[in-house]
Formats: sequence, C-alpha cells, structure tokens
Amino acid sequence: MAYAGKKRWKGLVVGVLGLVLLSMLVPLLFLLGIHNGFQGYGSEQPNSPTHTTPIIIKESSEEDNVKHVEDIVKHFAPPILKYLLKNISHNAENKTNEVTLQKTEQEKEFRAPPQLVPLSPSIINNSKVEKFEMIDYAKGGIDESGKTCQVKFGSYCLWRQEHKEDMKDFMVKKLKDSLFVARAYFPTIAKLPSQRKFSSEMKQNIQELEKVLSESTTDADLPSQIEKKLERMQAVIAKAKTFPVECHNVDKKLRQIFDMTADEAHFHMKQSVFLYQLAVQTMPKSLHCLSMRLTVEFFRDPVYDMESLASKYNDPALQHYVIFSTNVLASSVVINSTVLHAKESGKLVFHVLTDQLNYFALKLWFYRNTYKEAKVQVLNLEEIDNRKLFLSLPVEFRVSFGIGAEARTEYLSIFSHSHYLLPEIFQMLEKVVVLDEDVVVQQDLSALWSLNMEGKVNAAVQLCSVKLSNLLKSSFDKTSCAWMSGLNVIDLVKWRELDLTETYQRFVNEASTQEGQNEAAALHASLLTFKDLIYPLDSVWALSGLGNDYNIDMSAVTKAAVLHYNGKMKPWLDLGIPKYKVFWKRFLNREDQFLTDCNVNS
Repeated sequence: MAYAGKKRWKGLVVGVLGLVLLSMLVPLLFLLGIHNGFQGYGSEQPNSPTHTTPIIIKESSEEDNVKHVEDIVKHFAPPILKYLLKNISHNAENKTNEVTLQKTEQEKEFRAPPQLVPLSPSIINNSKVEKFEMIDYAKGGIDESGKTCQVKFGSYCLWRQEHKEDMKDFMVKKLKDSLFVARAYFPTIAKLPSQRKFSSEMKQNIQELEKVLSESTTDADLPSQIEKKLERMQAVIAKAKTFPVECHNVDKKLRQIFDMTADEAHFHMKQSVFLYQLAVQTMPKSLHCLSMRLTVEFFRDPVYDMESLASKYNDPALQHYVIFSTNVLASSVVINSTVLHAKESGKLVFHVLTDQLNYFALKLWFYRNTYKEAKVQVLNLEEIDNRKLFLSLPVEFRVSFGIGAEARTEYLSIFSHSHYLLPEIFQMLEKVVVLDEDVVVQQDLSALWSLNMEGKVNAAVQLCSVKLSNLLKSSFDKTSCAWMSGLNVIDLVKWRELDLTETYQRFVNEASTQEGQNEAAALHASLLTFKDLIYPLDSVWALSGLGNDYNIDMSAVTKAAVLHYNGKMKPWLDLGIPKYKVFWKRFLNREDQFLTDCNVNS
C-alpha cells in the first residue's frame, strides 16, 4: 500500500513538470516562428479583406536607417506580431483621427481591440522613429494643451484662437496660481512625519513667492531671478501631487479663493463707480492747463481787452446765438461747427456768457482764433449791471422709468437760473438761439430765424419718452411731453410781454419751500414757467442722448442738424463714447500752440 501511494505521488510530480515544460515551449515556438508550417488560427489569411486609411508619410532624410528598420521587422517579426501591429496601428488611427474603416459588404463593422505587443530590445535600440503626418480634415487647430480643436459650431477652442489676446502681466498671474496650488497641498504635506524636509522646502518656496507678490503687481516689477523661483515652485508642486491629498483642504482653499475673488470684484466695482463720478465732475488736467495758460497770457498784453464791435453785438438784424459756457474747447467747437455750415457767416454773432474765473481765457482764445466773418463776444455774467450774479449752466436730470428689460434712462436738460436773465442782458434784441456747450452743429441753422412760432416763447425739441405728468402730476395732462434745452429759439419780445422771469422766480420760491432742493425747484419752476408756451421743433433738428446712449442709430446721427451730447460722457472727456466723439473732434482747432503745450488730445 505504501509503495503504491509513493508511485502515484511520483506520477503526479512528473505530470506537473511536464505541463510546466510545455507551457514554456509553446510561447517559445511562437516567438521563433516554427508554427508557420502549421495552418491554424495564428497563420495569415491571404484572402482576408484589407482596411485602408489615408495616410501621407513625410520621408525622413535618413533613408538607409529607415530601410534597415523595415528589413529587421520584415525578417524577424513573426506573422502574429505583424498582424497585431497592424491592428494596433488601425486602432490608434481610429482614436486620433476618427477615421471610419472601409468594410466589405459581407463583413460587419468592428474596431480592433487595444493590444500591446512588446518589441524586442534590439529593434528599439537600433531603430529611429520615422516622422509622419496624417491628413485630418476634422482638425481646426491646436489649443494651448496640444490637443486638436474640433471643427464644429460653437467650438470654444477655435473661438479662443481667433480672439486670442496677449495677457498682461502673465508672469504675475502665473505666480499667483502656483502660490494658490501650493497652499492647497501644503497642509497635507505638513502632516506627514516622513516628509518634514520636503514640508520645510515647500514652506520656504511659498514664503518666497508671497514676498515677491507683496512687492510686485506687474511683470516689470518682478526680480530678474523670478523664473528660477517659479521653476522650483512648480517642481515642488509636482512632487506634492504624488502624495495622497485630503480633499477638504483643497475644497477649503478653493472656497477661500472664491471669497477673495468676490471681495476683490466688489471692491473694484465700488472703486470704478467712484472714479467714474470723479472723472465726470472734475475738469481734465489738460483743459485746466489750457485755461490757466490763456489767462496768464491775457494779462501780458492788455490789447486783448479792446472792444471795437459793440454796434454789431446789438444789431437785431443779425443772427444772434447765445452760449453759456466755462469750457474753452467746448464753446469753440460749437461756434466753429455753426459757422462752417452757415450759408452767410457774416450775419452770425455769438455771445458767450461765462464767469469771472474763465472770462479772460475765453476772451484771449476768441481774440486769437477767427471763424470766417462771424463775430464773437465774451461776457462776464458776474459783472453785468454791477449786480452780483452767478453763472449756472444748463441742469441735467437723470430720469429712469420702466421695469426689468423695458427700463430706460434719459437725461433731461433744462434751463438754469442764468437763462432767465436773457431779456435783461440783451435788451436790444428780439430773438436769440440758445445753444448748449455740449452740442455740435451739422447743418445750416438760418431757417430757424424765419420760423413762425405761433405766439409761443420757446421753440424746443420735445422728449416724449418722458411725460410731464410723471414729473408734475397735478399740473400737466398725460399726453404732454418734456422739452429739452440744447437748441432753443427764444422770442424775447413775447418773453418780456409775459414777464416770464418774474413768473419763474415766483415758482422757484414756491418749489423751494416744498422740495427743499435748489435743483428740483429749478426743474419744477422751468416746466411750469413754459407751460403751454413751447413750440415743438421737428426731431430732425436736434438729436439727444450722445452722452449716455450707446445704441443710437448712426444714420440718425448723420442726418440730425444738431447733435446734443447730454449725459455724463461728454465728448471732451476720456469717458466719451468713441463712435460719437468723432463728430465732435472734427471741429476742434488742433493747430493752436496752447493745445500742443497743454497736451490736449481730445
């Protein structure tokens, strides 16, 4: 019994050794190619259908080496290797180029499974890879990561390439991104006892970048060795990514970045609003320089103060234009644009009413600059009739109405207190045309002087998007429209008959006790003073909104006789709307030496 058991045990051992030997010999036979003599699954089928993919190969300059590699593969690679290599090449082409393999009608479509076959070391060491390019009509370009852009509607990759702009301070932004990533990984690395040295190195790199960014806000401020520091930081981040990361640390850091970005956006929004208001309400440095230079030059030569055209200034047969202004450039553009489009410039007389501060600068400017045959008179409103009067320019009110998508904002400009002194200042005149300093004339205005106003006092363009009933509910009906200053024809004879100046003063006193604000009182008083005394001008005479509305039809802009830049974005400011500023700039006299000296680039 014992001898029979040992014999059976020896038989099992011999059987196992035989199976091990066969498992080693079979792969060896395949590798040596001995199985070629047998017809089986691994042999090539010469009648099998072929699959074609359009590929263009770029020939290498080292043709001998390439041919040598092909010969090695041809003679030493077994057929099964060739077959698998062919399938692998087709599979790679399918993945990268998305090319559909051509099939015969009898064979169903299939995709070769991914298979990896190791190449022999001799082939790897002795061969040089040949470069080739595949024609792919689905490519639309290559993005920053090296991936191809797919040609399809709405591809962000393609849009980014077409609208790519150079990023300002790219290095500073890259340093900030690296710093945020390092901070996200540092808490995890610091908790590993075996990585104390690496944790110390990471902390040192973070502190170095924090110091650099605290002293630099632009690429120009960065130190010369910043690239090396960035490389060290990126190497540290790459090493940190090899360790397991605690997700809550990364989430905490991302939330911190989000909160910081939100706070920064809120700060910049408030800052932009403040700077916008500051830019709108203050005079640009170049215009202040121009006014000061002209004032100083005026007192160097008293000949500029000579008055020799007093008779023409009061001739009612001429066309008299009145401008309230403290801005040298703005009033010059108004006069220049009006004269250039006038049929008879010799009939034009301009009266510029200003204050004591800007009187001498305007006086000298219009003495040095001529406008064809037109005459310009500069008056200091604060010294007329030895009364203490103060100049006030036309007042603009921001009126918002509507809800949601239908909400709109209009700037309503009306007469100021100074406008109600016109009958007293020009006692010899019967009619005047009042122009605001923020207008540009594009056509001849002589037709306004023959206008039949039908007994009205003020001819003005109406703004029917703003109803007077919305401003003064108890005084006007729902169909009455608000009127605008900017271009106004004033019948001074009718004004004196109705004594509108006294009427205005009475309404101001009444409104001041109710409203408590001078501007609101002036608005209500002006609207009530000219109630039923407004003659509506056709809308083609004046187009308003060029100082606040970006969506005005350009065809309407070119057809309008007068362009009114009412709103905050005046054309002489940097905040002015560029496409409208062109119409203002063309009437600016750039040849004057004072403009060059003060760097006036409006």
